[in-house]
Amino acid sequence: MELHGGQIIGGERSALSGEVFHGVDPSSGEQLNPAYFEATADEIDQALRLAESVFDEFRKTTPGQRGAFLDAIADETEALGDELLKRASAETGHPLPRCAMERDRAVNQARLFAGFVREGSWVDARIDLGDSGRIPMPKPDVRSLMQPVGPIAIFGASNFPIAISVLGADTISAFACGCPVVIKAHPAHPGTCEIAAQAVIAAALKTGMPAGLFSMVHGKGNAVGEELVRHPATAAAAFTGSLGGGRSLFETASNRPIPIPFYAEMGSVNPIFVLPGALAERGEEIAGEFVGSLTMGVGQFCTNPGLVLGLKSEQWDNFSKSAAEKVGEFVPQTMLHAGIHHAFTSGVEERKKSSDLHLVGESSRAASVEKSEAACYLFETNAEGLAANPELAEELFGPVSTLVKCSEPSDMEAFAKTLSGSLTASVHGTEKDLEEYAGLISVLEKKAGRLIFNGYPVGLEVCHSIHHGGPYPATCHSYFTSIGTRCIQRFVRPVCFQDWPQSALPPELKDENPLEVLRILDGEYTRDAV
Repeated sequence: MELHGGQIIGGERSALSGEVFHGVDPSSGEQLNPAYFEATADEIDQALRLAESVFDEFRKTTPGQRGAFLDAIADETEALGDELLKRASAETGHPLPRCAMERDRAVNQARLFAGFVREGSWVDARIDLGDSGRIPMPKPDVRSLMQPVGPIAIFGASNFPIAISVLGADTISAFACGCPVVIKAHPAHPGTCEIAAQAVIAAALKTGMPAGLFSMVHGKGNAVGEELVRHPATAAAAFTGSLGGGRSLFETASNRPIPIPFYAEMGSVNPIFVLPGALAERGEEIAGEFVGSLTMGVGQFCTNPGLVLGLKSEQWDNFSKSAAEKVGEFVPQTMLHAGIHHAFTSGVEERKKSSDLHLVGESSRAASVEKSEAACYLFETNAEGLAANPELAEELFGPVSTLVKCSEPSDMEAFAKTLSGSLTASVHGTEKDLEEYAGLISVLEKKAGRLIFNGYPVGLEVCHSIHHGGPYPATCHSYFTSIGTRCIQRFVRPVCFQDWPQSALPPELKDENPLEVLRILDGEYTRDAV
C-alpha cells in the first residue's frame, strides 16, 4: 500500500500542504517515509462538518447494519496482512508477535461489538405504561432509551498503535451506537494509522455506510487536538495518554461555550499488595510473575505495577531478593519513542538521588541510548520513605517499580487511604488474609476501577464485564470504561418519549418489541411484548 501522508476526510485524501513531520524508527532514529502533514483548521472543520452532516443518516441505521459494518472492519483489518504489522513494528519498536497480538485484539473487539449491537439490549429501554384513569391525576406513558450524541473526536494512544488507536474501542464503540468519528492519528505512528484507516474506509464502502462517518487528521503538536475538541460539531471526545495531555484537553472541553464530555484514561501506579499468607506460600513465584508483569511491553502499559507493598519479614526479604535477581535478567529493549525514553530515564535518575530509596535490582546489561532502550530498575523503601516521596505514587512510564517494606499491617491500609485514583489494585493472599485485611480491601474498593486477586494488572480481558477506568487521576470520569462493551455508554444519552404514538417510537420502545431486546417494563426486566 502506498502511503499518502495527508488527511483522510470522509474516505477522500486531502491535498498535501503545510508543515510536515515523519514517523521515526525508535531503535535507530531513522525517519520513515512519507512525510505527514499537519492538519489545517479548514481540514479539521471540513472533517467535522462532514461527520455532522451524516450523523442523522448513520444513527438511524439498524443494529444489523451497524453490526455488519463492524464485522466488515474486522475482516478488512485481517486483510491488511503483514503490512500493518511491519509498519507498526517499525514505528514503535514492538516485536512483530506483539503487533500481531494487537491486531487480533482489535479484530476480536470489533466482532464482540458487532454481536453486542445486534443483540440490542445495551440501549437500556424502559417503559412505564400510562393509566388515564389514575386518581387524582392521569399517569402518562413514559418510555426511554439511549441514543448516540453525535460526532466523536478520538485520540490514538502511543503504546497501542493498533488496539487503542484507529481500530480501538473508542472508535468501534462510537460506530456501534451510531456516532461518526474524527480521529487524530498518533504522531509517533502515523503510517500505522493510515494503513489501519483503510480497513474502516473499505468496510464503510462494502456495507453502504455514509463515507463521512470516518475521518482522520494528523498533528504533531497540541494545536490539532485542541481544535478537534473546541469545534462546535464535536459532541464528545476520548483520549488515552498522559495526565498532562488529558487534563489540558479536559479543560479545553470544559471551557467551550457549550461544554462537552471528555473521557480521558491517563494511567496510574497500580499497586500490588502481597499479604503474609501468600508471601509464605509462594513468595518466589509471585516475585517472578511480578517482574514478568513489570517488564512486559518494556513496562509501557497504563496498568504497569509501580508499587509492591508487603509486611516486613524473612519471607519479604526473600521475595525482594528474588525479584531483584529477576530484574537483573531483563535485557534492555527499545521504548516507543525518544520522548518516552527521555522521560523514563530522567525519572529513574531522580529516584536514584533520593536517600529514602535503595536500588536493589537493575538489568545486568546496559541500555543503549541511541536505540532508546530501557533497562529495568527495582527500588526498595519503607512506609516512611513512601510517605516522604509522594512521586512514588505517580506513574513513571516504563519498567521501574518500588518495593515497600511495611512494619505493621496498618501501614498498607494507611497508604491505601492516601492513594490517588488507580486503574487497578492487586491483592495476593489467602482467604484468611482477606478476612484479616478486610479493612484494606474495603479501602481499595473506593480507590481502584479493577480489583485483581492473585493476579497482575497487565493484560486485561476485553469482554462485557471489564472495567478499565478509575477515580481521578486515572480517568476523568470514574463511572466509565475505555475498554469492553460498556464503553459504549460514553457516547450516548437517554432520550425520553412521553405519550408518543406507537408508529413514531423507536423499535426498541414499541409495544411489540420487534427487536426482542431486554427492557424494563413497569419495573421488571422482560423481553415480552406489552
